[in-house]
Amino acid sequence: MKRTDLLLRMLDTTYDQESWYAPLKQAIEGVSAEQACWRPDGEATKTIWENVNHLTYYKERLTAQLEGREWAQTLDGNETFYLTEQINDDKEWKAVVERVESSQRRLREALSKTTTEMLEENSLEEKLLDIMMHDAYHTGQIMQLRKMQGSWPSHR
Repeated sequence: MKRTDLLLRMLDTTYDQESWYAPLKQAIEGVSAEQACWRPDGEATKTIWENVNHLTYYKERLTAQLEGREWAQTLDGNETFYLTEQINDDKEWKAVVERVESSQRRLREALSKTTTEMLEENSLEEKLLDIMMHDAYHTGQIMQLRKMQGSWPSHR
């Protein structure tokens, strides 16, 4: 199996192809804007909406790197959670979900066109693996928030 094929397969398992853990797409499926905005007591926890913003930013940035495009929207890690304004509006939330889906498709497409040599340049393979682990980590947070809300089954 080519390295790119393996990376594509792993990218899919973190987004929409369930392996032994639930992927991001399933974790946000059926979530309303109200649920996406919900925050438990205390400010230490990010909302589902904020987590999806954060994941979208890093997917878009890595896609630009894979495509050889310049990335002008430099945000620090904390700013990425506020990529879009969080409001209790289902239409706005749907746009956020569509943006993360689009960013995933574009990242997958860019990776499918990437050669092994390109992966080795600028540690792109390492950055891809980091994105996948990052997605799995934040997907777990999203599922925990949904469990706290009662909108995710305690056993699946």
